[in-house]
Amino acid sequence: MVTKVKTSGRAAKASSAQLAATVKESAQQIWLAGLGAFSKAQAEGGKVFEALVKEGLGIQKRTQAVAEEKLSEAAGKMSSMASELSTKASGQWDKLEGIFEERVSRALNKLGVPTSRDVEALVKRIDHLQHTVSALQGGGARKAAAKRPAAGKKAAPGKKAAPAKRAPARKAAG
Repeated sequence: MVTKVKTSGRAAKASSAQLAATVKESAQQIWLAGLGAFSKAQAEGGKVFEALVKEGLGIQKRTQAVAEEKLSEAAGKMSSMASELSTKASGQWDKLEGIFEERVSRALNKLGVPTSRDVEALVKRIDHLQHTVSALQGGGARKAAAKRPAAGKKAAPGKKAAPAKRAPARKAAG
């Protein structure tokens, strides 16, 4: 606590000298305390620094492990999302292909173009009819076939070739 002192000329000088000595002594103590702290920091600073480096390495390893885990999680999620999108896209392509095939089929049907099933049915029917005709004609059909010229040969002179018979055209349903 600071007290006010009545000073006289000599007493003021003594008091000033005493104050200066006290300040000088305090400054000296502060200086020595700073030197002691610096010396102690130098001596223990290496140990503290090494401890901080070890702690930093530990933190770095933990954060790397967490980051790698999050990265693998994200990669897994992205992979599953990509496979889901691929599955959905292929399903959409299948639907689109089905719609396209159906519309083309309808358009061809409207135009009267026979389908492959229609052609196969006609071929089977023709084969069945040929077999039936052959059975009905018996051996006479073979003799007539032998007398007829093969494709590419001309008929005998003086005889006209019989015109080929055509099956009646079938009207398209629609």
